[in-house]
Amino acid sequence: MPIPNVLLVNDHPASLLALETLLNRTKEEYGYEVVTAQCGEEALRKVLNTQFAVILLDVSMPGMDGFETAEIIHSHPRSAGVPIIFVTAHYADEMNRLKGYQKGAVDYLITPLIPQILLNKVAVFVELAKKNMQLDNKTKQLAELNRDLQVQQMQDLRRVNAALEAEIIERRQAEERAHGLATRDALTGLLNRRSLIESLEHAIAAATRQKRGLALLFLDMDRFKTINDTLGHDIGDELLIEVASRIKHSVRESDMVARLGGDEFVVLMEGLPAYPDAAEVAKKIVQANAPVYPIGSHRLKTSVSIGISMFPQDGNTVQELMKNADLAMYHAKQQQRGSIQFFHEELNARLVERTRLQNEMQHALENNEFELYYQPKVDIFSGRVAGVEALIRWHHPRMGVITGGQFISEATDSGHLVPIGEWVISAACAQARVWLDTNSPLLKLPIAVNIAIPQIHAELPGAIRRALTQHGIPPSSLQLEITESLLIQDLEKATSVLREISESGITIAIDDFGTGYSSLSVLKALPIDILKIDQSFVRDLGKNVGDTAIVAAIINMARALALRVVAEGVETEEQLSILKDLGCDEYQGFLYSQPLPGDALVRQLLQTTSA
Repeated sequence: MPIPNVLLVNDHPASLLALETLLNRTKEEYGYEVVTAQCGEEALRKVLNTQFAVILLDVSMPGMDGFETAEIIHSHPRSAGVPIIFVTAHYADEMNRLKGYQKGAVDYLITPLIPQILLNKVAVFVELAKKNMQLDNKTKQLAELNRDLQVQQMQDLRRVNAALEAEIIERRQAEERAHGLATRDALTGLLNRRSLIESLEHAIAAATRQKRGLALLFLDMDRFKTINDTLGHDIGDELLIEVASRIKHSVRESDMVARLGGDEFVVLMEGLPAYPDAAEVAKKIVQANAPVYPIGSHRLKTSVSIGISMFPQDGNTVQELMKNADLAMYHAKQQQRGSIQFFHEELNARLVERTRLQNEMQHALENNEFELYYQPKVDIFSGRVAGVEALIRWHHPRMGVITGGQFISEATDSGHLVPIGEWVISAACAQARVWLDTNSPLLKLPIAVNIAIPQIHAELPGAIRRALTQHGIPPSSLQLEITESLLIQDLEKATSVLREISESGITIAIDDFGTGYSSLSVLKALPIDILKIDQSFVRDLGKNVGDTAIVAAIINMARALALRVVAEGVETEEQLSILKDLGCDEYQGFLYSQPLPGDALVRQLLQTTSA
């Protein structure tokens, strides 16, 4: 009896070789032959001449792509029933996945593939093909028996019928296994995205007929990426399996739990009359995931943030409910990890405003809507201005003058942070040039600019050098301030870039110190010159003994590292007096001056000097 054939179709030679090599490992064990084709046309020729158990078909091919190839294969009576599994690295969105299933695919896989899963899927269809071959063979045997052994016809027919029934049962079981592979998440055993969408469509239709509600819970694990990157994917997979189990045991038996992919899960709850019911289930899920996870030798701590959308209040379609639950989850994560957030229209309004603000940033750069304000840093003992910090302001056409804190996060998300940061550096250098040319009171004082982590890349030193050269100012005219909590997120990259900048003569300060929990070894490794104490510790000086002790400890540590110390947010004489007693070098805050445009600051300093 012939053995089944498996067809691999891929226009990329390396990918084709990799798949062929993978399948050749088990072809002896499972009993099949591997046939290859490098384009859709070659695949069609081979399908006309050979019967295949399954076809692994690349989507992205020149000329005839995978979708068109699949449609033609299934249009021919001889190959209409051949199972097709799409394999792609370029069409990973839901619309293309849906298109693949519409073209008759039994599965749609995204590379990189998990070898064992692919081999198991192929094995199922190879087994099906073998059963079909056996059925064909037995049918031929039956015909021969009817011709040659008519005397034993009834006895043989009973025996063959019994064998056929067993074969049908086995075939049905194999088909059920194949269906499970197409509808279930291979890692957790939960339903996959495709099944979720189908179930949600049916649930919405039923809820509409019955005039009942349903809830969609969108879950995202907190800190999963860190765990996965630090401890490895095997530990990450084990954690996902355990989280899936805890979610499953936290909901009703009638509720549907699906894994969308990565660390995202969805719970579909039908027949819920009110918000409190959905909230109660969400709380159970959060509580179930609070205890540590013993995975191997590790005790892992994670949590889930949950966004909830309700039907029909928050949407009448699959897309609306999914989008709104996802949006609510995003806001829950922003508010507090491990929290629950219902969708409400204000979240949509915020999203619209964020998107609008991001779109307006490009126009702001083009239309010169940004301006730098400057706040003095004052030597505590002499009372003289020791430098200034440049703070960006946006003269927004709709919102008036807004501070950097009101739009920097949107700039980061939209990719505008680096060009805005480079504008700040150039504008600060231009202002330093003006002060040098006009013999201003700020003649040789350094201007500090804030640098965010996305700006700390290999090109940053070059961008700074170009700005200094363009405006003809020395490196001593510029300081960089990096927020501590952001710095420790990517310490290795930041250290090498900052060391190159420091060696050029630019001083570097750690901003908001005390909020990022960096260690002494981190501070020693960094090429820094200044620590700026976060204003949250300065605010209660004289009122809170603990804050006074923290500030004293930071100053003593800075002394040991030969660093200067600047206190931010000083607003009262009492705060200034305590800082002076503790030995702080400089202060900055409304007690001396609020941030002002460059010209206004010069006028204020001239008035102060003349007075």
